[in-house]
Amino acid sequence: MKEKIISKATELFLKLGFKSVTMDDIAGEMCISKKTIYKYFCNKEVLIEESTSTVHQQVHDVIDTIVVKNYNAIHENFEIREMFRDMFKNATDTSPLYQLKKHYPEIYQNIMTHEIDQCNHYFRDNILKGIREGLYRPDLNIDLYVKFYYTLIFHINATTVSEREAQKIELEALEYHTRAMATEKGILELEKQLKKITI
Repeated sequence: MKEKIISKATELFLKLGFKSVTMDDIAGEMCISKKTIYKYFCNKEVLIEESTSTVHQQVHDVIDTIVVKNYNAIHENFEIREMFRDMFKNATDTSPLYQLKKHYPEIYQNIMTHEIDQCNHYFRDNILKGIREGLYRPDLNIDLYVKFYYTLIFHINATTVSEREAQKIELEALEYHTRAMATEKGILELEKQLKKITI
């Protein structure tokens, strides 16, 4: 039952917003009593923590499935961007991270701590892969580029109210990030990926 509650709560939080969904809403959607929810979660904040942790895990599981497909480094980044677009296509118009930062700052900080750590590994691996493939320049300061990119992406999500707007700006950030690192061969691959984009 606990997993079912988390699943339904996650769906509602993303669709309607963390702030607006109440425990009554979740109970009503599931045709259970609010008392049943409180048996597993002492308050809404704990349920939000569990839900965001679930989304975090789902995101990284999907990233892992994309990475093992062994696309080139630039194609891989565009596939991951597409995955995020699909995952959050039914989300409320307000960016989930923006909502968390505004209404639940402590939960937001906890997520960011884990997220930055995981993204560090992924961005670093992607840059090293791109260098090996001749798509990124070999003289890059990898630590600096990793930091540039995650700072850019997380700042966009935490400060842009509209989810749709955040996704548009993220695409610009991905292009900006890739052009900054790319060799001539990398630029050709970037242009190829941009032509396939549907926003």
